[in-house]
Amino acid sequence: MALARDEFRRALGKFAAGVTVITTTTGQHEIHGMTANAFSSVSLDPPLILVCVDHRARSHPIIQARKRFGVNVLAEGQQRIADYFAHAAEDHQHPERAGAQFVMSGQGTPILEGCLAYLECRLELAHVAGDHTIFIAEVEEVRIREGHPLLYFASKYRHLVPPREP
Repeated sequence: MALARDEFRRALGKFAAGVTVITTTTGQHEIHGMTANAFSSVSLDPPLILVCVDHRARSHPIIQARKRFGVNVLAEGQQRIADYFAHAAEDHQHPERAGAQFVMSGQGTPILEGCLAYLECRLELAHVAGDHTIFIAEVEEVRIREGHPLLYFASKYRHLVPPREP
């Protein structure tokens, strides 16, 4: 029995995930970004993460060539930024229109201002898996700020709700 693509997608939508924007640059320092929730920690020692990138994504060949990228964990007020970088058809030449502002890391990777966490990553391994590549990278630097995350569940953005007191 073949698995229906829509059913598979709906089942995956039942897993709540944080929202990230993966950032990188070309040699001309042109910022490229893509929204991703297929992100996970792999190891604490050494510090490794993984992100899954569709082969059709414009960032895919840049990550492979540059071997560096940033993972920006979005805060609850950054939904417009997530939407902006989720559209592969966009040229992403005007991220400020979505409220995105960047500073560059010491390694020349774009850091999204206002994100909850930023991880500076150096590519270690790329593994083709279906229509995506699993990029495994060592985290070389992190930046953290306080706040609440932007979440994605059942095809909608969500926010944390404080627990009810007993």
